[in-house]
Amino acid sequence: MSVPSSDKSRIRSQKVTDGVATLVVDATGLSTGERSALEARLRASALAEPGVRDVRIALTASKRGRTLIAIGSGKGGVGKSTLAANLAVAMARMGHRVGLIDADIYGPSQPRLLGTSERPEAKDKQLIPVKAHGVKLLSVGQLVSEGHALAWRGPMASGALTQLVEGDWGDADILIIDLPPGTGDVQLSLIQKSRPVGAVIVSTPQDLSLIDATRAIDLFRKTDVPVLGIIENMAGYQCPHCGEASDPFGSGGAEAAAAELGIAFLGRLPLSASLRVASDAGEPPAAGDGPAAAAFADLARKVLAAVEPAGR
Repeated sequence: MSVPSSDKSRIRSQKVTDGVATLVVDATGLSTGERSALEARLRASALAEPGVRDVRIALTASKRGRTLIAIGSGKGGVGKSTLAANLAVAMARMGHRVGLIDADIYGPSQPRLLGTSERPEAKDKQLIPVKAHGVKLLSVGQLVSEGHALAWRGPMASGALTQLVEGDWGDADILIIDLPPGTGDVQLSLIQKSRPVGAVIVSTPQDLSLIDATRAIDLFRKTDVPVLGIIENMAGYQCPHCGEASDPFGSGGAEAAAAELGIAFLGRLPLSASLRVASDAGEPPAAGDGPAAAAFADLARKVLAAVEPAGR
């Protein structure tokens, strides 16, 4: 049978009996569309063979290991979603196949952060992620009109999260999950149904943020999800005009809390007007080549290094 070498390597067995060709084909790692295309090519090739009048194809797939990393915070407004988007982009630039789930059901912002307004298609009751900056994305924000309130009770929000997690992620080996702030139904549903290998906590240095971050850490600990570390966001600000440095949200609070709780401190990011402008424009700094890209790449490396021992 004349087929491309890439297709031929997926054929596990083939036989022809009474004019019927039967093929067993490995479709591991292929999306729904790629599986359909592969099946169509093989069917056409088999029917072109003399004496073949019918083709039966059985597609099989090995379960692909996928690393789920939750990005959480105890309260909103600490830059968690911006961090999740840029970590995903940084990991993709390192060569990983990355998916991003915007599980912040009531405040989905990832489509804006990644600069995409494309809506995902659905096939066989599965959502197909869109791709932006090398990252596959699914978000409730892609499914509802901008500015419309999501008046959903807990079970509806949890059901939406399940649809996102069970999307057609294809060959993605890492899924970054941008959780909503707090310790409610969405977080518990995720842990119960799609256990993350670990969680990263985002906090500003101020005491109020750290109080809530500690609650988020406690939730993950009580459910046996390893906390990979804390990232301190909005840590200091340098005036672009006079160069004077200040600490509007305090200094070093998240690092001190990490030490007190026995959790790794992964690093800090300053309060940055340029980051805000880039995020509003859908141009994540991690996709560029400046100092911010280097900072996010460094954080991504630390998160990935923390994942390995957590997953053992």
